[in-house]
Amino acid sequence: MKVVFLGAGNLATRLSLEMQQKGIRVSQVYSRTESNADRLAKRLACDWTAMPEELETDADLYIFSLKDTALAEVIRRVRPNKGLWVHTAGSMPMEVFKGYTEHYGVLYPLQTFSKERLVDFQVIPFFLEANTPENERKLQQVAEMLSKDVRFLSSEKRKSLHLAAVFACNFTNHMYVLAAKLLQEQGVSSEVLLPLIDETAAKIHAMSPKQAQTGPAIRFDENVINKHLAMLDEPAMRSIYQLISQNIHKEAQHE
Repeated sequence: MKVVFLGAGNLATRLSLEMQQKGIRVSQVYSRTESNADRLAKRLACDWTAMPEELETDADLYIFSLKDTALAEVIRRVRPNKGLWVHTAGSMPMEVFKGYTEHYGVLYPLQTFSKERLVDFQVIPFFLEANTPENERKLQQVAEMLSKDVRFLSSEKRKSLHLAAVFACNFTNHMYVLAAKLLQEQGVSSEVLLPLIDETAAKIHAMSPKQAQTGPAIRFDENVINKHLAMLDEPAMRSIYQLISQNIHKEAQHE
């Protein structure tokens, strides 16, 4: 199988390198930023281009791993071919390819990626969608080379999945950022939070997130909450604390 990657960001980097390890040939990389395209292409020992019009037309699979705002424009600029075109976006519909190619779909790995951090692809859920049963079969074969957890999901349901992932991952990580900031102001290393963070994540493997919830907000301990609010000088952080505390308490009442 011959694959072309459009994109050289976090997801594209990890996915292309994983495919290469599994014996899938990545023949070309596109990125509008030449240095990014060149850097990933060197790691893959393949060609690169910064022009969508210069992409090879004989690949079996074209993986569009681009920002949502750039996806439609790049699709329009790729020369027609008989390969299977898929994107890796959580919130973009499969039909973004309609009218530009006969064969299209979605290959969405539910994970957070960083270019230099290895992840175990075998445990990552892959959510697939394709416009024909034959393309579903082809995409499933590729995904099963990467992961033991391969599922099919519609574009509409994938949007909700992506929204849930933003809460579970991106927003959670932002809380780590704010927590580290508070400790930094007191000259305390944020490393002291790591056992707490690890246990918080580990608990929900054994119980529901609702059952795992602890802290002053669940019982709405106003004495503690008001002390914390008084300590927060930044209005934004104070608003976040207050809103989340209220919502934790509200959810706790819905047994």
